[in-house]
Amino acid sequence: MSTATQTKTDYVCQYCEKSFQRETSLAVHVCEQKQRYQSQTDRGVQLGLQAYLRFYTMTQGSAKLKTFDDFARSPYYRAFVKFGRHCVAINAVNTARFIDWVVEKNKKIDHWCRDATYTEYLTDYLRRESVTDALTRAIEYSIKWNETHDHPSHDFLRFGNDNTIAYAVSTGRISAWVLYNCESGQGWLENMDPDQSKIVWPWIDPEFWQKKFRDYPADQEYAKEMLKKAGW
Repeated sequence: MSTATQTKTDYVCQYCEKSFQRETSLAVHVCEQKQRYQSQTDRGVQLGLQAYLRFYTMTQGSAKLKTFDDFARSPYYRAFVKFGRHCVAINAVNTARFIDWVVEKNKKIDHWCRDATYTEYLTDYLRRESVTDALTRAIEYSIKWNETHDHPSHDFLRFGNDNTIAYAVSTGRISAWVLYNCESGQGWLENMDPDQSKIVWPWIDPEFWQKKFRDYPADQEYAKEMLKKAGW
């Protein structure tokens, strides 16, 4: 066979279809699509995919036909992944519900990562969530606190740093369900300083929660009983 009729084998990237004359060149090649596939197990990417699928389910009912390929090639990939990584960074409370909430509220996708959006969501969520979820989250948070402190987890509100406690309340780790319904929570509320009060007050609005407890007395009694048994 003459050299004139010989053809040179090209090595083609399966993601962007760019061709290379050498296999080594293909091996070191990194394109946007390849990066997206390589990072698909990243927690932020997975949450972005979850948000992408929920968006199409809730707005168009077509998520059953969507794959990771569709997601990776979507013009909105970066926006959804940015949101997913934002949820990881802030350790969002009930991420699945947060995703549904921004879609239900018809929030613009470029507003999903705004602090004001999450604050609005969290305020709404904490007032609606079940008492069981609120207690579970508080106990899980206190167990993590116990890993780096000498006191038992149920003593978080007794011996935890006051600013740490205020932060835990403002980020939804410790709910009003807990603060108002256990001895250590009431003690902390009585002794917090003005700066801490400013931080936590929007999250424990007494007027709202007094009405909540009147409307759901069985839930309040459940919270008191469970927290007392747990040593709070």
